[in-house]
Amino acid sequence: MSAIPQRNAESSPANKEERLLAYLHQQTVEGNGEVYFKSKFIADDVGLSPKEIGALMCKLCDSDTKLSIEKWSYTSATTWRVTTDG
Repeated sequence: MSAIPQRNAESSPANKEERLLAYLHQQTVEGNGEVYFKSKFIADDVGLSPKEIGALMCKLCDSDTKLSIEKWSYTSATTWRVTTDG
C-alpha cells in the first residue's frame, strides 16, 4: 500500500501568500506607509525562500490588495517598494 504525501497547510500557496501579505502590511505600518526590501533579507522572517518571495511579489503586483507593490531597482537582486494605498 502506498502512502500519498499530504501537503502541509503551511506550505499551501494561499497560506504563503497570506503570510507574505501579513508581513508586508506589518512592515508598511512600522515604516510609516512605505518599505523597501530585497527578498533574500526577509526570507527567514517570512519562512519562505527568496525565490518564492520573488514569485509571490510578482503575483501581488497584479492583484488587488491594500498595498502598492512595485519593482524599485535591481542590483544583484530586486529591490521591492511597498506602500499603503491611501
